[in-house]
Amino acid sequence: AESSPSGNMHGMPFSASCGLGPAEMVAFAQPLCPVNPKNAVLVGARDLEEEEKARLKAAGACVFTMQDIDRLGMAEVMRRAIERASAGTKGVHVSFDIDAVTPEAAPGVGTPVHSGLTVREAFLAVEMLSESGVVCSMDMVEVNPMLDNCNRTGELACELILSLLGKSLY
Repeated sequence: AESSPSGNMHGMPFSASCGLGPAEMVAFAQPLCPVNPKNAVLVGARDLEEEEKARLKAAGACVFTMQDIDRLGMAEVMRRAIERASAGTKGVHVSFDIDAVTPEAAPGVGTPVHSGLTVREAFLAVEMLSESGVVCSMDMVEVNPMLDNCNRTGELACELILSLLGKSLY
């Protein structure tokens, strides 16, 4: 397919950053943030487009779904994710998409999908990333103040960033 089937521009960005997918998307994404698919890890997937799933799998990227988190537990998923992402690299970039968190906890997002990460799972993920010492950069995306409820999503995003930077919840 030469476009995202949903018509949503952020339907296939992960594969585009790995150099996979429609030429226009790859030409935009890859020069900005080239990712080796062998180090690419997606945690908490629950609404990926089929084409993106197929491209990522074929390229050797690692995708942990919410079912994987339910079966293995967040600690084991993150242990595997950190090991994979950091293998042979000088550091790891984390792109945290706040709509991975369940909309009940993070209502201020443009594409809410139910059955996401719990707040505790999200904090465990960033705590483990912080403790790993491999993170060299991070972005927090999809916070939409216009859709938020009393800045709950914005505050959660800030707390998650602080936790990744080493601030303890306890």
